Amino acid sequence: MSKWHQPSGLSGGLPFTVDATWTPEQALAAWELLDDLRHRVWTHYGLVIQNLMREQRVSYEPLDEFDQDLPF
Repeated sequence: MSKWHQPSGLSGGLPFTVDATWTPEQALAAWELLDDLRHRVWTHYGLVIQNLMREQRVSYEPLDEFDQDLPF
């Protein structure tokens, strides 16, 4: 059995599967719950999350290849 790769890159945590027998109403309720949770986390930690994401994605390596004269 292959290991599930989460979008977050985390390899641990709670194993979770979506029940294939959910009704559309149950699926919508789960979606709304996650949306509410996302909103509450963002309201409290939004600025901190933005800064952390920026730190994780920005490269601080010098761009030496662009120091050359451009042909145009």
